[in-house]
Amino acid sequence: MHTITRNGDWAVEADGLVKVFGTNRAVDGVDLRVATGTVYGVLGPNGAGKTTTISMLATLLRPDAGTGRIFGHDVQREAQVVRQLIGVTGQYASVDETLSATENLVLFSRLLGLTHTAAKAKAAELLEEFGLTDAAKRPLKKFSGGMRRRLDLAASLIAQPPLIFLDEPTTGLDPRTRAQMWDTIRRLVATGSTVLLTTQYLDEADQLADRIAVIDHGRVVAEGTADELKASIGASSLQLRLQDPRDLDDVRVAIERVLRVTPTISPEAGRITAPMDDPDVVTELLLTLRDEGVHLAELSVQKPTLDEVFLTLTGHGVEDAASATEAETELERSRA
Repeated sequence: MHTITRNGDWAVEADGLVKVFGTNRAVDGVDLRVATGTVYGVLGPNGAGKTTTISMLATLLRPDAGTGRIFGHDVQREAQVVRQLIGVTGQYASVDETLSATENLVLFSRLLGLTHTAAKAKAAELLEEFGLTDAAKRPLKKFSGGMRRRLDLAASLIAQPPLIFLDEPTTGLDPRTRAQMWDTIRRLVATGSTVLLTTQYLDEADQLADRIAVIDHGRVVAEGTADELKASIGASSLQLRLQDPRDLDDVRVAIERVLRVTPTISPEAGRITAPMDDPDVVTELLLTLRDEGVHLAELSVQKPTLDEVFLTLTGHGVEDAASATEAETELERSRA
């Protein structure tokens, strides 16, 4: 008999995970540490190896090399224990279109061992949580994509697992439904769950994740908080737009003297941009400009974006990356 434990600070530990499909190393030595009670984002384009990594950690695929542990339990040697500790929601709804939302959730609940009464109560509770009560009796073939995705997430939470894998849960959803899903994910963590989220949406990782692993071609190319990743590629930038473009030369001289950097000038727009390492020095610059009679039409401070981080680290942006590799595509189809 295994004893199921959730001790320790790490919900997920992956060391050197490898998965090979033919000649393609879909996952090529991935290391991850996901702290309990956090949202951890795995950011990368289609074909980067995100789904394959999730599948190995969720016991759906056997690693060719390396190890994975969920709350300290080995994903290969203790697969049955691990499965009791996790919920998995993929990119495609694993529900029966011929049944209603309530019937689907009751069916899954019964398969997990709940009594009929408890299953009906759990179904009603989850439909309320995910805003699907009004559609509870509607056949799933009449559900929108967003409704199906929410129902699939609800189904994965029937057993209230301490760790939830969300594999691109908002792909293809409209902005309003994506925002609803984000709120749901935040509530899951607030009530004690840990979430490992894969995504190709930069804003999603930025909004939700406590820490982010950037993955490309099966490897983790960077890891940290969103701010750490942004800071790793350079400073924020100070952007000024002048009321009178004829002041551009004076402002350039002031920036070089006070900030000790070389600004970029756009004469047509009357705009000037400068790297900014020390926010405190900006106050001195503004006082200098005021004393020189320079009037600003606009001032802003721009941090690097995650897209710029990804472009710097990999040489291509997330949205512009190549489509999924054949091996990753086959895996997606097998899970659909």
